[in-house]
Amino acid sequence: MRVAPSLVAALAFVVGFAGCRAKEETPDIPRLLSDMRSPDQQVAGPARLKLLQLGEPAVPALAEMLRSGASADRIAAANTLWAMGARARAAVPDLAVMLADPDAELRLAAAMALQTIGDAAAAATPDLAKAVTDHDVRVRQAAVKALGAIGPPAAAALPALTRVLRRGSWPEAEEAVRRIRALAPGAPIELGPVEPDQP
Repeated sequence: MRVAPSLVAALAFVVGFAGCRAKEETPDIPRLLSDMRSPDQQVAGPARLKLLQLGEPAVPALAEMLRSGASADRIAAANTLWAMGARARAAVPDLAVMLADPDAELRLAAAMALQTIGDAAAAATPDLAKAVTDHDVRVRQAAVKALGAIGPPAAAALPALTRVLRRGSWPEAEEAVRRIRALAPGAPIELGPVEPDQP
């Protein structure tokens, strides 16, 4: 069967146009990160939304922003990773390091991001267990919620959680223990023998 030259030309044009559009739509992640830093929310908001839509391909650049830059930029990166949820799993090591940062707002943003990542944040369990005794109540609460979201893979945090529960009632910590132990909601919690306090 012979194809008309005009049809061949039309197909070549469509394929070429599609290729050009694909090149045009390749995201410029460094530019998006720069725009996200803008004080103008008309610029920063759409950039953050585009990074969220990109998902995993944007995570390495956001993790790099977590490691350097101004405090506000690092918090913006953590908040963007928070909104990505499990798609931000590659940033877990950097978020875990942020739990020891001097800036309480950054510690809070990191713990909240780890919570939305869920069980994929299991590697951050030791850092979250330390954050359970953070001097900022918001960080403590977020760390406990993150451990609960991780669930059974966060079993190494149970001694830290039971230590704080022995000091008094803490519903979020109780719920985290239930989730880690895979207990039914409202099930009684056995705290077990007293562990020595950690230095």
